[in-house]
Amino acid sequence: MAEFLRLEASGGLLLLIAAGLALVLANSPLGDTYLSVRDHHLDIPALGLDLSVGHWASDGLLAVFFFIAGIELKRELVAGELRRPATAVLPVVAAIGGMAVPALIYVAVAGAGGGDLGGWAVPMATDIAFALGVLAVVGRHLPSALRVFLLTLAVVDDLIAILVIAVFFTSDLNLWALLGALAGLVLFAVLHRAGVHGWYVYVPLALVIWGLMYNSGVHATVAGVAMGMLLRSLPGPFEKESPAERVGHLVHPYSAGIAVPVFALFAAGVQVSGDTFGALVSEPEALGVALGLLAGKVIGVFGTTYLTARFTRARLSPTLSWPDVFGGAMLAGIGFTVSLLISELAFAGNAELEEHAKVAVLVASLCSALCASVLLTLRGRRYLRDGGGEGEGDDGGNGKGAGGGAGDQATSSPSR
Repeated sequence: MAEFLRLEASGGLLLLIAAGLALVLANSPLGDTYLSVRDHHLDIPALGLDLSVGHWASDGLLAVFFFIAGIELKRELVAGELRRPATAVLPVVAAIGGMAVPALIYVAVAGAGGGDLGGWAVPMATDIAFALGVLAVVGRHLPSALRVFLLTLAVVDDLIAILVIAVFFTSDLNLWALLGALAGLVLFAVLHRAGVHGWYVYVPLALVIWGLMYNSGVHATVAGVAMGMLLRSLPGPFEKESPAERVGHLVHPYSAGIAVPVFALFAAGVQVSGDTFGALVSEPEALGVALGLLAGKVIGVFGTTYLTARFTRARLSPTLSWPDVFGGAMLAGIGFTVSLLISELAFAGNAELEEHAKVAVLVASLCSALCASVLLTLRGRRYLRDGGGEGEGDDGGNGKGAGGGAGDQATSSPSR
């Protein structure tokens, strides 16, 4: 089961099943029961924790997903594509453009319609798990360089999304709790560097850090990212694998099989009707989110990549062609997990607006996935016919191909 959950396609499939189940439950006779469970509070007053079941999923379980994202980000910075500026330029620029353009489209659409500008960050994020899961299914005959490009783009996307959440969606800051969380992170790093082993040491410490981060006002998932980035990403002299790789390998199934699907189960459960779909074209916020993901990601990712390659010395991998990059840009329009999270944060005071924004995220992500699947399937057939594609073979499914083993930790499947 663990090996199955480590497959990128499996993580994306479970995420899709959970979201579909949430939509069915929310729009069935069990809808009231579903909403009652989601909104039921499980509080621990002594620890300052006052959360509903849905918030336990988004603030608590999703921290596991962000922990895996932190491991992946650290690995890319230390030993992956982000370590070499020459190869990192294009995907990094693509990630920045792929976040800036959707935000600008949202602001333009919402501003012109007199809508709430607070949702500008909703269409910025790319769901690394879902995107790589789709690529694992339809991209078996595509150059492996496309996976490297998309993975690097998604890691940078994750980093910027984390910063956006930490800076723009932080409530009133509790300085003492924040200092306590930072002290916990320092202790985590010291113990790790000292070679202390044992989950019974780190799991309780991680829970304390998470609780302090939550009480500080900073979004609690930031604690997961920080702990993931503190793990050593390079193996020592007598190690076959680094601690980050080993821990990521162990934790990834829990992220892909529990944390992310449970989050999707409670986050994607919106009541859908004709009025809801009508809001996609009549409500500026929902329209801005949908256009930001569908059009903004393609324009931002593909446009900035092309312009950078056209006017600088940066170049695509020789095995990649521009139609491949265009298909990858479409995949980047799959916002899903992080976009749903930011929808909850951005429209927390308006339940109807939050619901419409989530529907826009789901519809735009599904359309992006379908369009990208068609294009990349056609590209794969051409590579197969011409005999020129590198192909990803089995590595495209287990994540151990072009990414140098990084895919085992890629989430978002998250699972980031």
